[in-house]
Amino acid sequence: MELTPALLAAMVAAVVGGFLRGFAGFGGALVFIPVVSAALGPQYAAPIFLVMDYTLTVPMVVRSIRLCRWSTVLPAALGGMATAPVGAWLLANGDPVTLRWIICGIVILLLALIISGWRYHGEPTTAASVGAGGLAGIFGGIGQISGPVAIAFWMSGPLPVAVIRANIFCFFGVVSISSFAAYYWNGLFTLEKLKLTLILMPLYATTLFIGGRVFGRTEGANYRPVVYGLIALAAVTSAPALDGILR
Repeated sequence: MELTPALLAAMVAAVVGGFLRGFAGFGGALVFIPVVSAALGPQYAAPIFLVMDYTLTVPMVVRSIRLCRWSTVLPAALGGMATAPVGAWLLANGDPVTLRWIICGIVILLLALIISGWRYHGEPTTAASVGAGGLAGIFGGIGQISGPVAIAFWMSGPLPVAVIRANIFCFFGVVSISSFAAYYWNGLFTLEKLKLTLILMPLYATTLFIGGRVFGRTEGANYRPVVYGLIALAAVTSAPALDGILR
């Protein structure tokens, strides 16, 4: 496959996104999806990321099973599985430019929520978990960007970083099953996307591993500012309004 500017942008997004996913437990899609949506279209970005991320993070999900808080993760995951098909339908039938604006807007708004520092105390209720999971499922179906909702939900509580990270891996591991079925039903998996996935996956896998090792050595110290900055940069530079300048 010819190395075009669009493919090069997707490769860079896979490298940066893989590191963030391995290091923080989230953030991979928030870099990959806006950039690749701008380069190739959202109907390419989301299915490619889903296949890459799910395939490569299964070992991390397995390692997180014992550490995560299933009392809140399971209700959230069930809510996400119920609404992911709605987002997948919007992805399959929506206008690409409109979807790109929606994706960029969602990323920026949810990033602002995370940075705001809002916190709750104690364990979340079952209803709150289902609601947060349902909202994350819709965003996940549209563009695999359920991470900000999940991270804002769990990071706003008293849980330690390692448990938050485990919750996110297990949540994605369950909800992604529904996303696979919904994407297949809506015809979002094609041979051309599979070829692109095989090109990008080794890059994503390498930096995913590196990110996980760095987290293990640093125990997550001072990771938030770096993650937030890269996510914001990806969202802003991928907005359709900047197509004439950057693309």
